[in-house]
Amino acid sequence: MARLNKEREKKLEPTRLEYAKQEIKKLKLPITFQDEKSLKFTFNGNTITFFAYSGWASGKGIEDCRGIDNLLKQLKNVE
Repeated sequence: MARLNKEREKKLEPTRLEYAKQEIKKLKLPITFQDEKSLKFTFNGNTITFFAYSGWASGKGIEDCRGIDNLLKQLKNVE
């Protein structure tokens, strides 16, 4: 199967990444790594990875999910 529209990905990825970064910082979670496609942060002592374009989040301590809103719901419910 061919990759999704790369032009669309190039256009949307930076804004999605910035939004995710802002929301995670609002929760006072430390961001430990960031590149142009993803970011990693620490949550309850575990590393969580969020991929900006697909919205995929994965890591120990959360249920794998798609979409920043679903990730934020999990992070807020544990506090």
